[in-house]
Amino acid sequence: MKDHLVIFDTTLRDGEQSPGASMTKEEKIRIAKQLEKLRVDVIEAGFPAASIGDFESVQAVATTVKDSTICGLARAVENDIRRAGEAIKPANSGRIHTFIATSPIHMEKKLRMSPDEVVERAVWAVKLARQFTDNVEFSPEDAGRSDPDFLCRVIEAVIDAGAGTINIPDTVGYNVPEQFGALFNDLLTRIPNSDKAIFSAHCHNDLGLAVANSLAAVQNGARQVECTINGLGERAGNTALEEVVMAIKTRQDVFDVDTRINTQEIVPASRLVANITGFAVQPNKAIVGANAFAHESGIHQDGVLKHRETYEIMRAQDVGWSDNKMVLGKHSGRNAFKTRLQELGIEFETEQELNDAFVRFKELADRKHEIYDEDLQSLVTDNNIMRVENETYRLVSLKVSTETGESPEAEVTLWIEGQEQTAKAQGGGVVDATFKAIESMVHSGASLLLYSVSNVTNGTDALGETAVRMEKAGRIVNGQGADTDIVTASAKAYINALNKLKDAPVKAHPQADV
Repeated sequence: MKDHLVIFDTTLRDGEQSPGASMTKEEKIRIAKQLEKLRVDVIEAGFPAASIGDFESVQAVATTVKDSTICGLARAVENDIRRAGEAIKPANSGRIHTFIATSPIHMEKKLRMSPDEVVERAVWAVKLARQFTDNVEFSPEDAGRSDPDFLCRVIEAVIDAGAGTINIPDTVGYNVPEQFGALFNDLLTRIPNSDKAIFSAHCHNDLGLAVANSLAAVQNGARQVECTINGLGERAGNTALEEVVMAIKTRQDVFDVDTRINTQEIVPASRLVANITGFAVQPNKAIVGANAFAHESGIHQDGVLKHRETYEIMRAQDVGWSDNKMVLGKHSGRNAFKTRLQELGIEFETEQELNDAFVRFKELADRKHEIYDEDLQSLVTDNNIMRVENETYRLVSLKVSTETGESPEAEVTLWIEGQEQTAKAQGGGVVDATFKAIESMVHSGASLLLYSVSNVTNGTDALGETAVRMEKAGRIVNGQGADTDIVTASAKAYINALNKLKDAPVKAHPQADV
C-alpha cells in the first residue's frame, strides 16, 4: 500500500490573492463544487477575518461542500482564529490553518518580535484554534529562509500544543529542490514528535521551481502538498495542482505515494478557474494548456498514429480533454445537447439553467458551422459567469463601424435599471469606442487594468473569450464574456465587470503585520 498524499487546494485563498483574481461568494461556491468533484482532500476556502465577504464565502463553502475538509486561514491573532472557527463551523470536516513568520528577516523587520515571543505566540495560537476544531494546521511563514534549529524548536512546540499538520512554506520561492527536500528530511529526523503530524509543502513559483520543490518534499517525507488550479497565486504563482497530481500518477515508479484525485475533472476545473478569474492559461502550459496534447511535427504525428505512447506519456482523456469533434448542430435537439454535456461532466442544478444554455447553444449554432466540445464548455461556463445578482446593466444591442482613415465608432444600447439608454462614441478601435460608449452612460469612474482575448477553438468563426479587470477605490473585479464576435464578447465582459464592481469588497491581506 502506498501512502496517501493529501492534496490541499488553496485556489480560493492564496490563488485569490493574485492581484485581480478576487472572486464573489457565488464564484467561490462554483469552484469549490468543482474541487469537490475533483476529490480534493482539503479546500482552503479563504481568510475569514479579511472581510465580511470573505467570512461569508468560507461559511457558504463550508455549508455547501460535504466530501472535502474546509479550511480557513488565520494569523496568530485572536480575532482571526475566532472568525475562522465560526466560518468553518457548518462543515462536515473543518480545519483552521494558523501561521506566524519564523525567518530572521520577518521576525525582525515585520513582526518586531523576538524568537521566544514567536514560539510563545505560535503555541498560544494552536491551543486557541483547538477550541474550535481538532484539525489544526500550523505554518512557520518563510520557513524556506528560517534557521533549521529554530524551526525544529517551533514545530516541536506546536505539535505538543495539538497541531496535526505542519506546513513548511517556501513563501518567497527562494529554495531549490535538493535544498528543500533536505530540509524536510532534516525536520522529520530531528524533531522528536514529528511522527504525530503530517508534514506539508507550500511552494511559490518565483524561480519556476514550485512543482519541483513540492515533489522533492514528497520524496523526503511530506504527505501533503498545498497547490492551486493552474498554479494561480501571488507574484509568479503557486504549485500547480494538475502538475503535481499527474507527476505522481505518471511516475508511480518514482513516488511511493498516491492521491485520490479524479484526474478527469482537471481540465474542467482549469477552465472554470481561468474563466472566473480572467487569468488565461498559456497554450503550452503542462496538462491543461491547449497545446499540451497537440502534435504538429510530422515525425511526432506519425509516431502517435502508430502508437500513442511514442510521444504521449499521458492520455488526454485522463485529465479531461476530449479529442472528439462536437457533432451537434443547429438541428440537434435538447436531449442530444443535454446528453453530450453529461458526457463532458457538465450538469445543471435546475431545468431553467439547462434551458438557458440550450437557447445559447442554438444561437451559437446559427453563427458557427462546427461546434466543438471546447465551445460547449465555454458556452456553459459563460452562461454561469455572466449571471450577477441584482444585475444593474445588460447589453441590449451593439453596432460598430470602422473605415480606413476614419475613427472607429460604436453605438451601444444598454438596459440600465429597467430603462434602455443608447450612446455613441469614437475610439482608437472598435473595442475602445465600445467601452467609451458604455462609460458615457454608466460613469463608473473605474480604471481598466487588463483586457485580454483568447480563442476557444481554431478558425475565424471560433468562439472568442474576453476578460477585463477593473479597479475603483481599492476594489478589483474581473469580467468575462464570450461570443463569436469579439467586440460583442468585449462589451459583455466590460458590463459583467461593472455589475460586479458595485458589490466588490475591499479585503485585508492575510500576510499583513500581526
